[in-house]
Amino acid sequence: MNAPLFPDLVINGETIPHKVVAAEAQHHAGPAGKPGIAWRKAANAIAIRTLLLQEAGRRGLRAEPVKLGKGRIETEEEALIRGLLDTAIEVEPPAEADIRAEWERDPDRFRAPPLWEVSHILYACDPRDAEATAAAHARAAEITAQANANPARFAQLATDHSDCGSARAGGFLGQLGPGDTVPEFETALHGLAGGDVTSDPVLTRHGWHVIRMDAVAEGAVLPYESVRAKVSAALEKAAWASAARAYVDRLIAAAEVTGADLRPVGAGTPPKDAAE
Repeated sequence: MNAPLFPDLVINGETIPHKVVAAEAQHHAGPAGKPGIAWRKAANAIAIRTLLLQEAGRRGLRAEPVKLGKGRIETEEEALIRGLLDTAIEVEPPAEADIRAEWERDPDRFRAPPLWEVSHILYACDPRDAEATAAAHARAAEITAQANANPARFAQLATDHSDCGSARAGGFLGQLGPGDTVPEFETALHGLAGGDVTSDPVLTRHGWHVIRMDAVAEGAVLPYESVRAKVSAALEKAAWASAARAYVDRLIAAAEVTGADLRPVGAGTPPKDAAE
């Protein structure tokens, strides 16, 4: 009789069916032709989840699923794990000195949103239409080259060629801030200095854009008091995550697990599967 391709996953005497691990493995990446890597990742994830559920059961906790968002409610397992971690992990709010020290470490991280003055030339197309998108890109690329060769002509090029209503104003869109445009357009803005024109057309749901950054006003560094709550929450979140990892490590240390390798990183290289 042939040995199984992967070992049984057993956590404190509870055997996890292979089909459960196989289903979880679909959510884990691994090199082509080496299914053992995705399997090991899945086995480790299920082993940790099972340890948490076993501990929740040992404590007699009950699942009380909550709504996570539109159309999304916790599963009973998710609710049990959340309840366990809420019960088992407590972290103290960070001290005032620690909050201030974190802010002082690099105040430049905490800025007001930037303000951009932007003009553009739009070649409208539906990105789902490959032929129309390719044709629009060819025209946008030609105008991009002209705009970069002579930026002073940008407004005239926009007036003559843009499919956007802003063509009447030479392509000028006015002042924009984060969240005022679609994500792809905004991403391009972050890489431009005042006077720059995009080197390549930018595709969004509306079509291809040639973008000129007319002016940039970087947001000012925010004072400590205005960001204190945000810094405090980040420190508390980091402390909670560290405590959660330590709690899981304690469960692992006290458990009997086969079929998964739950050693801390650096504790050694796990054995290779025959299926790798």
